[in-house]
Amino acid sequence: MNVKKVPYRASHTMMKGAMAVLKMPTPSTLVGPGMVKRFPEIIKECKVYKILVVTDKPLMNLGLLDSFLNALKNNGIDYVIYDGVQPNPTFENIEDGLRMYQMSGCDGVVAFGGGSSLDCAKIIAARVTNDKPIEKMKGLFKIGRKLPPYFAIPTTAGTGSEATIAAVITNAANHEKFAINDPKLVPLATVLDPELTLGLPPSLTAHTGMDALTHAVEAYIGWYDTPFVKEKALSATRIIMNDLEAVCENGKDVKLRRNMLVASYEAGMAFTRAYVGYVHAIAHNLGGFYGVPHGFANAVILPHILEFSKKNAEKKLAELARYAGVGDPAESDDILTRHFIEKIKNMNRNLGIPQTIDALQMKDIPELAVRILKEANPTYPVPRIMDYNQCVDILTNLITPPVTKQQN
Repeated sequence: MNVKKVPYRASHTMMKGAMAVLKMPTPSTLVGPGMVKRFPEIIKECKVYKILVVTDKPLMNLGLLDSFLNALKNNGIDYVIYDGVQPNPTFENIEDGLRMYQMSGCDGVVAFGGGSSLDCAKIIAARVTNDKPIEKMKGLFKIGRKLPPYFAIPTTAGTGSEATIAAVITNAANHEKFAINDPKLVPLATVLDPELTLGLPPSLTAHTGMDALTHAVEAYIGWYDTPFVKEKALSATRIIMNDLEAVCENGKDVKLRRNMLVASYEAGMAFTRAYVGYVHAIAHNLGGFYGVPHGFANAVILPHILEFSKKNAEKKLAELARYAGVGDPAESDDILTRHFIEKIKNMNRNLGIPQTIDALQMKDIPELAVRILKEANPTYPVPRIMDYNQCVDILTNLITPPVTKQQN
């Protein structure tokens, strides 16, 4: 092992022991069609009487919240709506939501939407009880005080934020996108209602599904793979590899939509206990620099990082392949690893996901590489540790090749 990497592995070894004994909260969960109408009953049991609903304008315009808002009224719960969440939630979104919470006299927060709404709502709730700048919450275990009652209603099957200790926030001033990780960010309860996802277009279904697959795979091949992590990551991987393309073909299939929500939730439970890896480090920084959607970025980057990591993660990638039904289980680990990576590449092709990122520019690669490695090393327990030159090479491979002009 490179002597420079020894401190990283020492850190991973210590953290693995800590993560194995650290108790992570698990939200109460309602699963099934129409369950969003029952969810206010749980909120009421938590003695919440006026709640801040955090969402975005597109969902409001679609009327997707109507049945939930009516159910709140029927349960005697008042509400105000903050619908200013952006695709990559910013400090300004959080402060705007916080002001609405305080001015309206709320005593709880519910997120309704995709990962951006869930992450934004988490940090709004954290700011209610923690009088500290958002940037001071960056990293691990920086939230001192317990949040007010916080609940999550995901409308996409991808981020797993309804099960995780993480929230990802963007500082628009310096284009930095970073994670805040603390067990206090896990919601008290969540609802996985497939009817809320029936209207998702195929492209968003694909990107969020590949996001969830990335969570499961990075959790499984990392160093913090406890039996619980393995169980949830294996289950999520099998569901997504077998159902994602089908649900993109038939988005009105309630059973498939339910399966994908469960897989996203399980992948969230896995990676919140095992962390993620270089796919996420790169995706976060591409999101901060260019606003590249997170799920899309993860989907594009995942095969590149698996190719980089495959020798060090061969046994685990082969296990994932066998469990997901990829290849012949009697084949060698090496061959199954190749099948597994090729399966992901084929899924991307079939789902219309490219191999490269249009927004990425060569001039930004040196700074991006520094930011990526600062985020990932040594925090993420990756199977193979990356250095600066290797990071530059991977980023270079992610650049869309220029169109060659044909000679007359």
